Amino acid sequence: MLTSIVQTSKNVTLVGAGDVNTGLLNDALAFAPYVIAADGGAQLALNCGITPKLVIGDFDSIDKTVLEKFPENQRILISEQNSTDLEKCLRGINSPLILGVGFLGQRVDHELAAFNALVKYNQQTCVLIGQHDLVLHVKSRIKLRLKPGTRISLFPMNPTRGESSGLKWPIDGLKFSPDGKIGTSNEVAENHVSLKFFNPGMLVILPRAALGSVVTALAGQ
Repeated sequence: MLTSIVQTSKNVTLVGAGDVNTGLLNDALAFAPYVIAADGGAQLALNCGITPKLVIGDFDSIDKTVLEKFPENQRILISEQNSTDLEKCLRGINSPLILGVGFLGQRVDHELAAFNALVKYNQQTCVLIGQHDLVLHVKSRIKLRLKPGTRISLFPMNPTRGESSGLKWPIDGLKFSPDGKIGTSNEVAENHVSLKFFNPGMLVILPRAALGSVVTALAGQ
């Protein structure tokens, strides 16, 4: 279960300390106006002219002068070092949807840790948005309205099986696993794509331009 320290009925834009610019942030803000910074992401948000409502983390990657710009009631210190800042936020925020920016790009190890967090804390719906792609964990099923020809990739973090409609290469009957069958560079064949998985662990990767379709699909679940 989540141990919520922040509860809101609004969608949240969560800003990490990685690859962030104004365009990326504005994409997220269009759907998620409540801004929270994960530790050093506070500086990047301020650089883009956005002041987060809260800063969450162990504060090991945020400059002291930046942290002091936030009153104490807007700082949430989680001092343990056994989890990443994204993990701290996913287990601590209760929101209809989190759009995470600043967690993809730059360091590969940080990206892998972020993917791990999406699966580990899948009680909280979260989409990570990068400069080119977005990534979300689909625990059981999703139906997306997408343009035919759109690239869609599936990467299993756990062994799983699934069913699909609307894909150029259907996944029915396939056994996916991190060290076996994966679903890189599939393609949308119809206006709607339906995906169903029989157990959690599947990451769905789409172009950044599909963000609106993903947010709409998640809101309808």
